Amino acid sequence: MKKSVVYVLAFLMTIALLAGCSNSSSKKGSSGSKDEITLYTIQSTQPGFKEWLKEAEEKSGLKINWIAAPTDSDTRQQKISTILSSGDSSVDVLEINDEMAASFKNTGWLEPLQDTVLTSDILSQFPQGYMKDMLTSNKGDIIGVPGYSGYLALWVDQKKLDEAGMTSIETKEDFINFMKAATKDGQYGYGGSWEKTYVFNEIATFVNLFGGDYFDWTNPKSKEAVKFMYDMVNTWKVTPIDQMADKYEQMNQKFIDGKYAMVFMWGTGRDYKNAGRYGKDQIHMINMPKFEKRSIFTDSWSYVLNTSSKNKEAAIKFLKYVASEDGELNSWKNFERYPARADVASNPAVDSDIKDIYTEIQKTNEIHGRPMLPQTMEFITEMGTLFHHYIQDKITLDQFCEKAQAAVEKYQ
Repeated sequence: MKKSVVYVLAFLMTIALLAGCSNSSSKKGSSGSKDEITLYTIQSTQPGFKEWLKEAEEKSGLKINWIAAPTDSDTRQQKISTILSSGDSSVDVLEINDEMAASFKNTGWLEPLQDTVLTSDILSQFPQGYMKDMLTSNKGDIIGVPGYSGYLALWVDQKKLDEAGMTSIETKEDFINFMKAATKDGQYGYGGSWEKTYVFNEIATFVNLFGGDYFDWTNPKSKEAVKFMYDMVNTWKVTPIDQMADKYEQMNQKFIDGKYAMVFMWGTGRDYKNAGRYGKDQIHMINMPKFEKRSIFTDSWSYVLNTSSKNKEAAIKFLKYVASEDGELNSWKNFERYPARADVASNPAVDSDIKDIYTEIQKTNEIHGRPMLPQTMEFITEMGTLFHHYIQDKITLDQFCEKAQAAVEKYQ
């Protein structure tokens, strides 16, 4: 009998300890209080999250409960989709990426924000192309507040640029000349992340630089852009075909190791800093060259309001905060997220060695969100597969364009 009591007590203590661990990592459910929300966040594992949360609560006047989003991208998207589609009201505000924005913005699951949060004076400070491309529904509703601006920018190895006897890459001709000059001794002038679910970033970048349209493969400029990428591999041999297996992790390591002279990459260079390869005399970001035009993609994780939320008044208060100067500076300070608002980015508190180039990009480039369709991953994967077939001479350029146009029509 005594043993049974001991076992029961031990069991109850174990349950209590487990419950305590769960409560320390997140606080689930909305209380319904007008000054309280629940946030579904990707930031909880970041070193500065506690500091960000404390300041966000102080400045917004809200109690912010939070739930950590899954780290696996497929699991995360499935979970968020389930929350929104099922009318789950336990989460008020969520952070979603571009892929989810493209999938969800026309579903009615997200509350329009243009009349409450993103009024004209605030909206005008955000990148207009991105807002239109990624966060505006087909009804004209704006469904998200960008948490930052992160460019898919051109990064160069300055040592290789010096060896080529060049001071800048301003034009298409400069771009080609540098690729050719830097390709030697097993090293390549250009490196890419060309795995089939990643390569659309670079295809679309070149399409924009050539003045084409990723959704129109009858456009000769779109066709010219893909032919340019084919020539990089097969004609000029300035980039390796085996990068079709590489995602950003593999590409970045090769860039760090000196195999590549330039790449297109997101972010502010944290991987290069960690490797001791970052700096004006090493790897650094430069402005996009002008082919037909200068054009660049920005991405973001955006804050959205669940239509089923029972705490919309408090949620709108939170969203006004994250869209404010204080909110953006908080994210910059604790997460190194570059402010999406141009006026906030110009604030002296945003002190960074990439500020000058970010400012130059903002002033000289068309800034867009990436071209995504409602069936986002299906479209991305099919385009990547078609591109691989073209690069490997399994299909012709005309066949690629014909099949790519069919994919646009299939998934839109």
